[in-house]
Parts: sequence; structure tokens; C-alpha cells
Amino acid sequence: MKSRKKKGNLFEDFANAATRFTGSSYAFLAATAIVVLWAVSGPIFDYSETWQLVINTGTTIITFLMVFLIQKSQNKDSKAIQLKLNELIAAHEQASNRMVDIEDLTEKELDQLHKFYVTLSKLAKKESDIHCSHSIDRAEEINEQKAKHILKTAKKQ
Repeated sequence: MKSRKKKGNLFEDFANAATRFTGSSYAFLAATAIVVLWAVSGPIFDYSETWQLVINTGTTIITFLMVFLIQKSQNKDSKAIQLKLNELIAAHEQASNRMVDIEDLTEKELDQLHKFYVTLSKLAKKESDIHCSHSIDRAEEINEQKAKHILKTAKKQ
């Protein structure tokens, strides 16, 4: 499959490159080297407050900037995963389309959907075929049909 990667804006390109670098072994080794050099330089600067302030300020600034970089990366990854899941849901004819874009629902609405799937799980446990699967929309209907059939069969006996 050909890559459809287009040039993004300057910040997007920088964020992608910085994310790749900061997650690499080289970045870890560079950070370790900086800390070791700082520690070794302690006796030279007589472990002064300025010597301590250098590492504290440097790490604070880097941490502050990394929070935004990590959040950008997480947002992009999350959006990509949601789009892939939406495509899978849309492509499967028996999947419930109610699941597309559920990340935009409120916490209360997500809790309600969770209750539906707990119910679906309970219904699935009643199945004799472990490979049988139903959408939430059909699960109760099918289960009721089975119960009626069992009752009907029991009455005949």
C-alpha cells in the first residue's frame, strides 16, 4: 500500500519528529549523560544552589514542554484508532452503528451503553454455542424466542 503522507504544518512535522526522537534509546542515553555530567560537575561548583538550580530548571522546562508534546501525540493516536474502529463498525453489516463516534458521548451515556453490554454478556453466557454472537439490538429478541420455544417444547412433552 502506498503511503499517502502529506507534508503537515511546521508544528505537526516538529511534533512528529520530536515524539519519535524522545521515545528513542538515543534520547534516553542523552538524558542519562546530561544527568551524569551534572552530577560529576557537582564538586567543581561546590554543590552550590546555582548548580542545583541548573538541573531543576532544565528538567522543569523539558517536562513542561513534553506534557504538551505527549498530549498532542496521544490525541492524534486516539483519533486514528477511533477512525479505524469506526471503519470496522461501518463495514460490518451486523454491527450496531450506535458505536460510531461514541467517544463524543457523555460519561452518563457511556455508562448506559456499558449496562447494555453487561446485559448482552449475560445473554451470551446462556448460549450453548460459544461462537454465536448477537448485536445488542437482537440479543434480547433472540433470547425471548428461544425461551418461548423451550416453553412450547416443554408443554408438548
